[in-house]
Amino acid sequence: MNDDRAWVSEAIRKLEADFNRSADTHLFEIDLPGLRNIDIYIKDESVHPTGSLKHRLARSLFLYGLCNGAIAEATTIIEASSGNTAISEAYFARLLGLPFIAVVPRSTSHQKVEQIQFYGGKVHFVDHAVEVYDASQRLAIETGGYYMDQFTSAEKVTDWRGNNNIAESIFRQMSKETYPIPHWIVCSAGTGGTSATLGRFVRYQRNATKICVADPENSVFYDFYQSGDRNLTLQSGSRVEGIGRPRVEPSFIPGVIDTMIRVPDVASFAAIHVLEEILDRRFGGSTGTNIFASLQLAGAMAMAGKHGSIVTLACDPGERYADSYFNQKWLVDNGYDIEPCRRKLLSFIETGIWDFPPD
Repeated sequence: MNDDRAWVSEAIRKLEADFNRSADTHLFEIDLPGLRNIDIYIKDESVHPTGSLKHRLARSLFLYGLCNGAIAEATTIIEASSGNTAISEAYFARLLGLPFIAVVPRSTSHQKVEQIQFYGGKVHFVDHAVEVYDASQRLAIETGGYYMDQFTSAEKVTDWRGNNNIAESIFRQMSKETYPIPHWIVCSAGTGGTSATLGRFVRYQRNATKICVADPENSVFYDFYQSGDRNLTLQSGSRVEGIGRPRVEPSFIPGVIDTMIRVPDVASFAAIHVLEEILDRRFGGSTGTNIFASLQLAGAMAMAGKHGSIVTLACDPGERYADSYFNQKWLVDNGYDIEPCRRKLLSFIETGIWDFPPD
């Protein structure tokens, strides 16, 4: 075995050993007094070593690059990210002794920037979310490095048939619940990789579960799903960090999902404050997007007299947003009055009556 193959083999061993030391993420049920025979569960991806759902993706991206011969000893890793993927990739780059540069919008929370730097990564800022792609490609050329390109590769680097992916984990953990086959699984889309994995898995397993993607404002995914126009773009990025994109990403596969719900940003932010009240836990804005859509689906099920379960994802911890979504001054300064929505959500949890305009 030559030196390059020996280094790659050792790098893969390190990634597998790190995975072997990690327990599965917890699935817990939300108490909903107003809903009978409809159970909602959250899979808490914030407990990964790097604190987010993107830990799974980052590991898969590294394995993909290593096995394809794109990553070798001393290769500089470049990634375009809104923060969480970059944190996870910085962690794995440090594990393998590789230089790492994250290309992120200047609006990325400083807590995320600090975590990227904590793991030894460098940060390259761009002014607008749409600029991350070209800047990442340019840096890869300048450094002779490897651009991970999560937005293109996310849907193909995970084995959607199983191999302990997030979908298989959900169904294994649900196996002894009252309604073990979820009526809905709800996720949001940054790259589209998670929805692709979930959608493909349930079809492969021939399950009746439906997949809903919740999309925030200032994202083209919802409009693309409605129109089929892959050329849609926006100049501004999503205010919900980590999800929603200004262009239709190659990894977003509409054919494997069953519906989409557009969630107002104010509802996403109100939802995480409600979660804090009922769970004593803080989660990021994308979790709020997911939970609002899940509650909306639960409301529709209740109205139709249906029974069943809904599973959604907690994507990252709220501590990363102490200066924004959990800062009252930031909310007011940015025009978000979450109180009316917060009250309606708490009322729904107690009564089971959904009092919001249709999507």
